[in-house]
Order: sequence, then structure tokens, then C-alpha cells
Amino acid sequence: MRMNRLLIHNCRIFDGHTLLEDGRSLAIAIADGRIEKIGRIDDRESGLSIDAGGRTAMPGLIDAHFHACSPTLSVPTADMMPETLMAQHARVIMEGALLRGFTSVRDMGGADLGLHQAVEQGLIRGPRLFFCGKAFSQTGGHGDLRQTGRAPIYASGCACAYHGSLTRVIDGADTLRREVRETLRQGAHHIKLMLSGGVLSPTDPLWMPQYSDPEIRAAVEEARSRRCYVAAHAHTAEAAMRCAELGVRSIEHGTMIDAQAAARIAGTDSFVVPTLAIMDALLDDAIGSTLPPEAREKLSSLMDHALQAISHCGEAGVPIGFGTDLLGDLHGRQNREFLLRRAVQSPIDILRSATSVNARLLNREGEIGLIAPGALADLLLIDGDPLQNIEVLGDPDSAFALILSRGEIISSRLPKDAIASPRS
Repeated sequence: MRMNRLLIHNCRIFDGHTLLEDGRSLAIAIADGRIEKIGRIDDRESGLSIDAGGRTAMPGLIDAHFHACSPTLSVPTADMMPETLMAQHARVIMEGALLRGFTSVRDMGGADLGLHQAVEQGLIRGPRLFFCGKAFSQTGGHGDLRQTGRAPIYASGCACAYHGSLTRVIDGADTLRREVRETLRQGAHHIKLMLSGGVLSPTDPLWMPQYSDPEIRAAVEEARSRRCYVAAHAHTAEAAMRCAELGVRSIEHGTMIDAQAAARIAGTDSFVVPTLAIMDALLDDAIGSTLPPEAREKLSSLMDHALQAISHCGEAGVPIGFGTDLLGDLHGRQNREFLLRRAVQSPIDILRSATSVNARLLNREGEIGLIAPGALADLLLIDGDPLQNIEVLGDPDSAFALILSRGEIISSRLPKDAIASPRS
């Protein structure tokens, strides 16, 4: 349900930065899909009026490490999937994310202009989508998912033959520069590189540095020429420091960042986006037992490192974003990231990571991740107080009394008498 004008009253407001007032008499006026004003407002005659019942209003959540085109943990299976079938899986994954309170997502490999346009044109009821196209990997890197010695897909031959569902193999500064230009020409909002080993890739150890400095600089220069940025998969402290030194804006995972690396990153413009939800899911015996032995070995010590890395970044003042990196049926665990962060972040810092910090990372300050005049009307009404008890966000089925996206009511569990039509 969408109205040109909407008033949400009788609420507490977390605006993405702080709790505006410790009271229950604030209101949010919305016009044409944007927030018009906030404060003490009592104009209920010109549009739909919603009584929040003292609940907490907050900006819609942002997942800055999302995979819309990942219907399975088996990348070879996804690689062989027809594009039309993949598009339908992506639709279901996007719709699910919106119902979990995520009104914006940044895809980190696989989504393209077509999926973005489908959301913008209302063909898919999903979160705002920021995409990079396919992530880039060097030969033998984290995104080179040819199953060496394992039939049937891309078992041998030139790496240039590999153009998978999530990644492409590109080598050389000049070639990478051209492909970055082409990706940005096709509307991508950012570029993603693979700069360290990973868990699910079959041939690269976690410690392996990937891409040369000239290759990384070429990608960064081309992204900057379009006023966007490079994000990079980087588990190790060494990879994270290379990101910061070479101008990579978004350090993905940052799992093994130590105090020294955090201090180096803090002196740059880089952000770190931890992704605890995927590691937690893969550590589940029922899921992890299906992984290849080499993947389980890589995974075994990462979670403890990841929590320590967040602590190091927080102490050094590094901006910490919010991502989940989930695949396949694991997308339903998206809100578990809030619970996992409790060990090392305060509730308000977790909320900022998923709203205002991510908005700044995505170069969308003033538009998303906040409640303020002029911002887009992506809002949540929360049962419970996430500023005191972040656990409430871990259960999306009970947490969200109202989900609003683009000024449209996506989901409501409010009492019927809480929503009133305009007075005649």
C-alpha cells in the first residue's frame, strides 16, 4: 500500500546515528516516497496516519555484502544454471531480504543491471540494489572456481574460459582496466576484486596474496574516474593493509586484521565489512559437513579471528560496515549477524553499522540509512528496544511491526485501528 502522504506518529526515533528523544510523541511525515519532516507533528488529515504505539522507528537496514544470485552453496551448480532460472531465484532471495527488514543491499558478485532495473521498475518487490556485476579474480585466485581434477565444469583449459555465476577470471593491469571500464559502462555501482584466498575456492590457500599492485591500482583509478570505488575480498591482515595502501575503499571480511593492520587502515579512507553470518552458518555441523575437506580446514579458526578483528578495528576507529555474505538456503540467517556482533560491538554501534555507516560506505549519505528530511522513506517500526536489546532484530518474524520501502507499506503487524485513512 502506497500513499502520496503518510504520517507515522507516537514513536521513538533512532535516526541512524542516535536516539533523537527519549519520548513517545515524535512523528515522521512522508511525502512522495521521501521523509518530509520529523518532530512533533499533528497533521493527520492529508494522508494515511499510522499510530506507532510508542514503538521505535529506525531506518531500513542495509546489507553491504549480499549475493542475490547465489541459490546454492555449490558454485558449479550455480554456474550451469540457465540465466532465466537464476533470475527467478534472485527474485525470491531479494523478496526475502526485504521481509527481513533490509531495504537496501549491496551485491558483491553476480547481480547485474537487469536485476537492478527489475527492482526499480517494480517488477520485483525487493530492496534497493547496488551491484558490481561479476567480481574479478586472477588465475588461481579466490574467484577462479574451475574444479581442477573434478569433472564436469571448467576442469581444465585457459582461465579465460571461466565466466561463472559470481566471478570472472581477468589477468593483467591493461586487461583489468578495460574490463573495469566495461563493467562501469554497464551501470555497476562499484567494482569487486579478490585479493586473498577464500574458504569455498578449491585451489588457493587463505594466506595467498592475489593481484599485483599495478592491477589493483588500475581498477582503483578507473573506479575513481567514474566517482565510484573498489571493494575487495580480503581475509588476511596483509591483504587488508594492501587495500588501504592502494586506495580500495571497502575491505570485505577483514577476518584476520590485527592491531597493526587496524591502525594502518584507520589512517585511510577505507571501511571494513565483517561477515560473521556466513562463517557461523558454515560452522554448523549440518552445513559444514557437506563442504570439501579443504574448505572445512580453512574455516576452523576463522570465527575467533573475525571477532578479534572487529575489536581491533573498533579500537582503532576504523568505520565498520555490516554484511552477511550468505548463499543458498542460508539467506534466512541474515538477521543472525546482529546476534553475532554482540560479543564485540554495542547495540548502537551495530545499528549504526547497518544504517548510517553502510550508507556512507555506499556513497548514499542523506538518502538511505537515516531518518531525516529529504531521505528516502525506507523505515522500520520495531517491537522492543534494539538500542537496549539488539537481540530483537535477530527474529525478523516478530521484530518488525511495520516495514516501509519507498514510502510503500511492505509488511504490517500493527493493529487494524492503528492505521487510519485521511479524514474527509
